[in-house]
Amino acid sequence: MDKNVLHTHNIPQHVAVIMDGNGRWAKKQGLMRVRGHEKGAKAVRETVETCAELCIKNLTLYAFSTENWKRTKLEVDTLMRLLVSSLKKELPTLQKNNISLKAVGSLELLPKTAQKELQEVITATENNNHMNLTLALSYGSREELITVIKNVANKVKEGEIEVENINQDTINGLLYTNYMPDVDLLNRTSGEQRISNFLLWQIAYAELYFTDVLWPDFRKEHLIEALKNYQDRERRFGKTSEQL
Repeated sequence: MDKNVLHTHNIPQHVAVIMDGNGRWAKKQGLMRVRGHEKGAKAVRETVETCAELCIKNLTLYAFSTENWKRTKLEVDTLMRLLVSSLKKELPTLQKNNISLKAVGSLELLPKTAQKELQEVITATENNNHMNLTLALSYGSREELITVIKNVANKVKEGEIEVENINQDTINGLLYTNYMPDVDLLNRTSGEQRISNFLLWQIAYAELYFTDVLWPDFRKEHLIEALKNYQDRERRFGKTSEQL
């Protein structure tokens, strides 16, 4: 599908993607699961570049969940190795497209090498302002919300805020994602129709789009198809059609 089918006045400001299906892709090819993760790197690059081309301000990719630590040591080690190698390899692409890299999650749980490489790329791209690319790494939304609740409780305890003054802005300001707006479009690949503990607060009014395409096969035309589907919907935010 060509990008010209899209209306430039209705481009989402925040797209989030659950990149699912690497393991199943590898199994279909008769390969080890880790080969699917390696192949998925091309889909990441094409998705990032397409979002930059379409002037989507924020793209958040669910790269590694808190639950993913339960996978085999081989798979986890491979994912961490891929993270480091991809960050090194993709830095020129980020700079060329004026993209700022950010990361959210329990980053302290990542191997030291991955933490170091991640911080170096974040620092190198911090002044880029065309698009924010956020990697959700060792991320779980429930854990994020628990952290927010603890922070709010401490602020109340220290007298920084009154209980009756706690509102949505209070929560938004304490989220890992406080530098960007709520998600407009959440896209999950591979045919699964679950949220999987991803940005639960931030997707309150997101449009959900599920595709059967496995992540390693996801290309520019598939993203444009998701965006076209988004643009064909009426976002009411609790209002009626007549009120819009």
